[in-house]
Amino acid sequence: MDAYDGGSNARRQPGAPSEPGDAPEPEGPDRPERAQAPGEPAAPSKPQEAFPAPDSEPADPAAIRQAAAAPSPYGDPHPPTGVAALSLRYQIGVALALAVVAVAVCVHIGMVFLHVAPENTVTKQHGRAVDDWVYPEFEQNWKLFAPNPLQQDIAVQVRARIRSADGGSRTTGWYDLSAQDGRAIDGNPLPSHTQQNELRRSWDLFVATHDADNRPVGLRGTLSQTYLRRIVVLRLDRDDATAPGDVLVSVQVRSRTTNVPPPKWSDEKVSVQPVYRELPWWAVTSDDTEGSVR
Repeated sequence: MDAYDGGSNARRQPGAPSEPGDAPEPEGPDRPERAQAPGEPAAPSKPQEAFPAPDSEPADPAAIRQAAAAPSPYGDPHPPTGVAALSLRYQIGVALALAVVAVAVCVHIGMVFLHVAPENTVTKQHGRAVDDWVYPEFEQNWKLFAPNPLQQDIAVQVRARIRSADGGSRTTGWYDLSAQDGRAIDGNPLPSHTQQNELRRSWDLFVATHDADNRPVGLRGTLSQTYLRRIVVLRLDRDDATAPGDVLVSVQVRSRTTNVPPPKWSDEKVSVQPVYRELPWWAVTSDDTEGSVR
């Protein structure tokens, strides 16, 4: 039989029309590959996909956003700290507080600078305001770093004359007011300004404004005498120097000065005998006792 006969078993040329009764060739991936005829060029192979298609359908965008917004079980890896962790209202409050502190610090530094600086135009016009700011809490002096610092221990003492209710009179012993302040300061991490400086400063002012005969020099001398007298009267009242019904008539103040002993390695010789400076008796007025009554 001729190979090119049109029988059912004859092989057709590629592209030849099909005969009636022929079964259609399947299409798609299940279609069998046709045998390659001798001399026929190889059919180009179907390119394969670089990445296989996923088995499941793409996720819903809304579900993706919801999963991203959900809190992490391990918390925020970088939580805010410090002032940033506060609410806006508290952040504003902190900022205002820091601004007030910064202004106060700048004003204080400026006042202290004007106090220690040489006299200038500002201190001539506003020297009173500078002194009111500095004294007495922020006084500046160089006694600690002076070439010859203080080497004396000065104690202020007082005694009183009291008239009793029955008309008698008596004189008390000496009250060592400086020793009382020393005991109050010793071991106290935050001693008061009154315990540290009130009595000492009043005595320094008295000595600076009086001559060797205890006579006042100028108006500040009279003022320093009144100031010292009122301090000792208040201290006697705190120590209950007078019994109920007694009257404080007058007071006398004295200082007890003792040289500080030199160190053991020094060859310096100083006297350790105390030196006293007694002031005259001062009559106590109603103005002096007004503070103790209040």
